[in-house]
Amino acid sequence: MLLHNTTACLILLAAAKRFEMEHQPIYSNQGGHYGISNPGYVPTAGGAPAMFAPPVADSQGPSAPPASMFDSMPGYEGTVAGGGGFLPPPMPAVPTPQPQPGPEQPHWNIPSISEDTARDAFVLFASSKCCYSSAPAKDGVITDMEAFNTYRYRLETFTESRSTEWSHEPYSGQTVDAYAQPPPGPWDIPAQAPNFFLNGKKTIKVPYTSSVKSCHSCVGMGRQPCKDCAGAGNKVCWVCNGSGYRHGDDRCHHCSGRGRENCSRCHGQGSKQCDVCRGKQQLLVYINLTVKWTNNSDDYVVEQSSGLRVDNLSKVSGKELFRDSQYMVYPVMGFPDPSVVNAAQRLINDHQARFSQTSRILQQRQTIELIPVTKVTYTWKGNSHLYFVYGNEFKVNADNYPATCCCTIL
Repeated sequence: MLLHNTTACLILLAAAKRFEMEHQPIYSNQGGHYGISNPGYVPTAGGAPAMFAPPVADSQGPSAPPASMFDSMPGYEGTVAGGGGFLPPPMPAVPTPQPQPGPEQPHWNIPSISEDTARDAFVLFASSKCCYSSAPAKDGVITDMEAFNTYRYRLETFTESRSTEWSHEPYSGQTVDAYAQPPPGPWDIPAQAPNFFLNGKKTIKVPYTSSVKSCHSCVGMGRQPCKDCAGAGNKVCWVCNGSGYRHGDDRCHHCSGRGRENCSRCHGQGSKQCDVCRGKQQLLVYINLTVKWTNNSDDYVVEQSSGLRVDNLSKVSGKELFRDSQYMVYPVMGFPDPSVVNAAQRLINDHQARFSQTSRILQQRQTIELIPVTKVTYTWKGNSHLYFVYGNEFKVNADNYPATCCCTIL
């Protein structure tokens, strides 16, 4: 019993000593580099490749070092495990600026388009369709034009979000600075935003997080068994199917009668350079900070009873009646259409709830447009038809155009 206890103690002491040596930081005064020792380093195997070997698994191994190896990075504990994630912004050090109410807007309107404008738009529409005859557009008689101008309210919230994840690259002498000093926090790293309301993305290597590790994919070997030949360096000859002969005693000239040919993928080596470390055997592992700027936009279009589908209006512009841009906008006041006022209040509250918890709001902008919509009734060959002209672009919608044909492409 005493012998067993002594043996167990020696094993525990040896394991503890090995753990201490493997995880002890090493410091180098050459070039000011600092790093972590690399346990499990294995030199590249030498010697000639084996002629035959058991099949290798199709998997290339883990795609990244285990997250548990890096959870102790000061200031980033648990924030990059499992591939990273979005980080909530810190509370502002100063009180949040309050939005200022904008001026009340008078009622605006757009004059109805002329009959010539409506006809020209209709002719252009018909000529753009390969299967439409232009006769109804040119010869039809306009009998009625009715305006259904409508409002579109748009709220844009320009946000900045940040996320972190572990990344790596082959180690070839880059600076190693982990634990030299605490790294800056994710929201303390400066990043120049693009112009307001333009999407953008930037990836920044977090200072003082870089360390050197043995490559997790090849276990520090620098090479991996070739999947094509299962590490043998050669494969069964595809011409003679391994027999060495093609017809009777006619030796296979492709493999010189050996029945096997060198693997073209690994050039007969049985292994190929590791794709992860590119043969360097070691990786520089560090935290990447991804900064994304996103323009989040939502529209509200006042329902109009013309019969034109609202989704058509998303492709056109209107006359801008109101624009307000500041850090946080205030809901419009005094606008003649109460549905626009209600939509502004609802969307502003929704954006505040959706984006303030996971990102930093940098700027907001709200606009109101008046989109012209004209319903045109016309007769052609004794029948009544209609179409719509809408937007500043004078787009046309005519779902039941009376003169279409089926085209066949030969």
